[in-house]
Amino acid sequence: MVDLETYTLKDGIKVIERFFTVPLDYAKPDGQQIRVFARNMIPVAKEKSAEDLPYLLYLQGGPGSEVGLGYARTIAPELHERGYQTLWLDQRGTGLSTPVSAEFLRGKSDTQIADYLKHFRADNIVRDCETIRKTLLGHKADPEDRKWTILGQSFGGFCALTYLSFFSQGLKEVFLTGGLAPIVRSPDPVYAKTKLQVEKRNAVYYSKYPQDIPRIRKILTYLDENEVTLLNGGLLSPSRFLQLGMKFGMEDGIDEVHEIVFRATNDLGLFGRLSHKVLQTVQDAWSLDTNPIFAILHEALYCQGHASNWSAARAIAGDPRFSWAAARDLPAAEPVYFAGEMIFPEMFDEHPNLRALKGAAGLLAAFDGWGALYDEAQLARNTVRVTAASYVDDMYVEFGLAQETARMVRGTEQFVTNQLFHDGLRKHTKEVVGKLFEISRREYH
Repeated sequence: MVDLETYTLKDGIKVIERFFTVPLDYAKPDGQQIRVFARNMIPVAKEKSAEDLPYLLYLQGGPGSEVGLGYARTIAPELHERGYQTLWLDQRGTGLSTPVSAEFLRGKSDTQIADYLKHFRADNIVRDCETIRKTLLGHKADPEDRKWTILGQSFGGFCALTYLSFFSQGLKEVFLTGGLAPIVRSPDPVYAKTKLQVEKRNAVYYSKYPQDIPRIRKILTYLDENEVTLLNGGLLSPSRFLQLGMKFGMEDGIDEVHEIVFRATNDLGLFGRLSHKVLQTVQDAWSLDTNPIFAILHEALYCQGHASNWSAARAIAGDPRFSWAAARDLPAAEPVYFAGEMIFPEMFDEHPNLRALKGAAGLLAAFDGWGALYDEAQLARNTVRVTAASYVDDMYVEFGLAQETARMVRGTEQFVTNQLFHDGLRKHTKEVVGKLFEISRREYH
């Protein structure tokens, strides 16, 4: 471990930025090493007693997303008020941890890249967490003081369940927000369910903005008839435009997509082409160019001994509403559906920084040797307190599958609501954190 630097934020938080060296492959601890970054936050008022403050480790959603300082500052005060110092992990391959990107993998073959990327799933993320926990807390005399609490948002919750499966001895307590992972062998049953949620969100969109049915058809016709290049060299195809539906699962996502549609239609009416503003907005809507792990390993995060084989693409293949090539021949009054949290092979042509990873992505989609991510027997006898926020209308982690997992993990209790979306922790931090900690007291009346 190396402490990079320490500074104090104006809202009374001391920050220690830490780097840890860990093996790429834990089966070869003396082999290639990578760095993992974690931002330690401590309330200044308790700085002198920081050694005695318990740790709460935050695990970000994704996969493939780092924890920005601004995001951490939003949530940290609610956790600090409850007596913790916090640790915000940039999971391996993201942010300030040794990043995964085409530029740093240049010169490697598709096979070499694929083999490298096999080490960036939840199983190794939690091994990194254990390495960090032992580094920070291993010197404590009391075994209970060597444990920490974790909070997993979305994919971070998936990691938390992997943690419970294989390293529960390091955990005091687990909080999950939208993170009760479907415990499956492949993504197929996940997309069978989430496709239905995406259909519901499309119905909500078009019910709220029925005037967007002809607008979107006009935009897609334009993109079909013209080769539109984004500012970074990406391709704005009809498929990529429909991928804006990824936003539909967030609180304001439907309105954000409508705003893009409204602006794009206005551009076409005024200028016959799309403006810099619209192109920039569409380009920035998904961060796959800067966070490629999401595209490459998103389906693999469900795999245990099975290949993903482009599961999302197969899930919608027979539904003409999700394909402009098919939907353009439907009656003009029929809406064209946006996709959801779905990865498609064409993304590796549309996003410029994914192109060099296309061959490796194909190899990983066909790979069926993925190891276990969960120990169902261990989860069934779990003794660590687990408290989860579950969202009835979650487009990303389907509620029914989440409830199956809740029943599989002994001791799980939930805050269940249909009033919040997948970004509830960020948008309604006080409410969500408050309910989780209230439930965690396990006070029954």
